[in-house]
Amino acid sequence: MRNVRDMTARAARAAGLLASAAALAFAGGVAGAGAAVADSPSPSASASAGDGDAAKGPTEAGTSFRTATPIALDQRATAGASTGDYLYWVLPADAGQQVTVNAKVTLPQSARHGTATWQLDVYDGLRRRQACRYGATTKTAARDAGSVELSCALRTVRGWAEQWSNDPLPGNYYVRLTVVDLPQEDLGQPVTAEVRASATDAGGARAVDGRLSAPLVAGAGTGAGTASPAPRPSSSAEQPAADGAPDGGWSSGRWSDRWVWTAVGGVLAALAGIGGYRMTRGSGRPAHLPPRA
Repeated sequence: MRNVRDMTARAARAAGLLASAAALAFAGGVAGAGAAVADSPSPSASASAGDGDAAKGPTEAGTSFRTATPIALDQRATAGASTGDYLYWVLPADAGQQVTVNAKVTLPQSARHGTATWQLDVYDGLRRRQACRYGATTKTAARDAGSVELSCALRTVRGWAEQWSNDPLPGNYYVRLTVVDLPQEDLGQPVTAEVRASATDAGGARAVDGRLSAPLVAGAGTGAGTASPAPRPSSSAEQPAADGAPDGGWSSGRWSDRWVWTAVGGVLAALAGIGGYRMTRGSGRPAHLPPRA
């Protein structure tokens, strides 16, 4: 009977130790994950400025990839154009971000001859058209409609991908807005376009083991007008925050909170093994011997 009581007491002590260690490990993991997120470039950093950033956004758009107008995340960009023009903007997207692009076209109030179909396209730094997880990238405006709104929620930007894949990678992303179908008589009518892109952090669940040696951005010192990407330093400490880089530089997948949770899981597994051993090892005396007095 005493042997049973000893085993019960050991089991209770082991369970208490395991519960306390698990609570401490969980608290440390949460704190570490919070610190990792705080230290990494955050797409919502510029959102605190709110309408101030929106008011300072560009008021024109480029007409090709070479002349695309740079914009920042959470920055409102506007442009006056003629129906039939191709409008281009370029923005940065880093590893682990899920970028959503919204566009609005204010149509002319003058008489129109029919419906008009507008289209929003997003291309990565290699000028590959990116698929949208959701959103209306093509919409047809009625003859008397005052505006048309489009959106595209991109897939999570990956720090690294296979050469054969079409996964979105860190670097510049080009936004193109244009009309693709309308009556010939309506070409050249004035319109106003508005574009705004925002991003959220996907977290460690979407992280990958690997990173690019350099983000897919335009060449240093040449701005958004460079036709092809040029080699860039892989470290954010060596890389200036200019040329469309996010605030704080590019992370390129060097850190994610997945590492924190992996460490927490390892600690919990070790503690569970120790607790299980202590609960099942018994009193240590052979079964044929009587219990201690």
